This record gives sequence, C-alpha cells and structure tokens, in this order.
Amino acid sequence: MKKIIDAVEKEVLKAELNPQCFVRDTNRGGNQVYIVDNQNAPNVIREIGRLREIAFRNGGGGTGEALDIDKFDTDPAYGYKQLVVWDPDAECIIGGYRYTLCDKAVFDYEGQPILTSSHLFHFSHRFLKKYFLKTIEFGRSFVSVDYQSSKAGSKSLYALDNLFDGIGALMLLYKNRAKYMFGKMTIYPSFPEEGLAMILYFLNKHFGERNEHLIVPKHPFKVKTPHRLKHVLTEDGFAEDYKILKAEILKMGVSIPPLVNSYMNLSATMKIFGTSINDEFGNVLDTGLLINFDEMNPDKKHRHVRMQAVDLKSLFRRFRKER
Repeated sequence: MKKIIDAVEKEVLKAELNPQCFVRDTNRGGNQVYIVDNQNAPNVIREIGRLREIAFRNGGGGTGEALDIDKFDTDPAYGYKQLVVWDPDAECIIGGYRYTLCDKAVFDYEGQPILTSSHLFHFSHRFLKKYFLKTIEFGRSFVSVDYQSSKAGSKSLYALDNLFDGIGALMLLYKNRAKYMFGKMTIYPSFPEEGLAMILYFLNKHFGERNEHLIVPKHPFKVKTPHRLKHVLTEDGFAEDYKILKAEILKMGVSIPPLVNSYMNLSATMKIFGTSINDEFGNVLDTGLLINFDEMNPDKKHRHVRMQAVDLKSLFRRFRKER
C-alpha cells in the first residue's frame, strides 16, 4: 500500500468549485452539489481521488495507490464527470459519484463500450440496442470517512441522501438523453459470509433479471447459499422480506451496506445482473443494477428530483452544452 497524498488546500478547492459548476443545494444538511471534470477542476479531482482511496481502504478495498485516479477521471475522451457534495461550513468534500452519459461512449474492437465497469460486465447486443444509448453509468460512489461517523452530526446523517439529491438533478438536466441508470452495489470481502449470501439471495429473489442476460458478470462470484435461507426469507412481498433481512443481518452485528440499502428501496422494478469479483479493487464484490428513472418509487422521486423552477432555469443555463 502506498502512502496517501496530502490533502489539497481548501482555498484551491473553493476556487474550482465556482458558481459555474454549482448544481443545487441539498434538501437536507445544508450542503451543496457541483459537477466538475479534470479540465475545469483538476485539483478537485485530485482531492476526490485522495478521499476515495481513504474511504475504500477503510472499507477493505481500494487500489493501493497514493490516490484513486484513473484514465476515466482524467481523459476527456471517455466523457466522465464528477458529482460532488460539498460542505460549505467545513469547506471540504463530503462525497461523490463518477458518471458518464452512455451515448458518448467509446467502443472497443469487439463492439463493447469502454466504461469503468467494462472489466466486470459483458453487455449484450440487446442491452446495447434497447437501453444503452439512454443510460447514465454511475460508479465510484463514496462518502468521506469523516462523514461516515455520527460525530459529524446532520452532515453525516444526510451524506448519502445528498448524493441522491445530485442524481435527482442529473435526471432533470439530462431528461432528454437518459432514461436509465446503470451502476454497481459494492459489498466488501470483510462482510460476514452468511450475511453476504443472504443479501445476494434477497436481491436475486426480488430484483433478479429473470434470465434475459442483458448484462453478464465476467468474473462471477458464486455465493454459497445456506439451505436455511429459503426457510428464513419466505415472504412473497418485498416489504415483509426486507424486514426479515434487516433483522437477520443485525443479528450478525452488522447492517446492510448503506448504498445497497438505498438502491433496494429506490425502485421496485430495478434489475439485478449478478455479482462480479473486482480483482482491480481489493476483490470487492460488485453487483450490477439498472433502474428506470420513470419507475422510481414516487416518494424517492419527489424527495430527490424536485427542484424549484428558478433553480431549474439556472441549472439549464449553466449546463446548456451538456443537454
């Protein structure tokens, strides 16, 4: 493991997180959302790489490098941008997402898109034809370690919620270009084996793709499902089974990983594509998912997507080229 780089100075970050990159205020916590890339905010990207590596190492993954930065962060040819949640009080980054619109994707000689998830999943011709050009790929989601503790008060309490506020803004910004969200749910190898098996069994039971094979893991994780699970998660309905899952996981002294928990409750029609072993990232387990923005749970959509008309006009004006 290499030593992680020093933090970027706050004044440098503030200079790059300027009004032209501002997206919206968060619904809760008093934070702010920005969109940046390596061309307009290279120092912010560097700080994101530092914070991502700290967060991922803390969870049992990471690259092992001095910061988590790769070609998708730095090369404009791949079209990736960073969604950043900023704490204006402490003047630091709370968390973020990396994303790209798939209609900008570069393809390899086999006709596969070159995405951050391409080393994990194979995309079928049917997926590429029916879904891909209307999809945003999200990845590398993180919450800074300092905001994973309750000591940070409401700032940490709403950190993940703030990230979904950002996704809601992107749904509005790109509403004419994107209908779907493709991403990954990550579970670290340190998670209890039976708890992992229970979560993956639950996800497949309620969100399994039903053999369409739209997206297939390249390095599939073969979970050993205890026979007893079929006698524990017995309810047909999601809500009842979810209560059982939460209770069983808590008995193991852990809880459902926050991002996994958020996705589970985001859309009843979410598709799950199996789990791939990410050998480039500490052997974490990444489960592919696809969500139709129009089919998000109404309460979640109202909570994260709703913005005032004046905010929308300002957002569209600043990011006119992106639309």
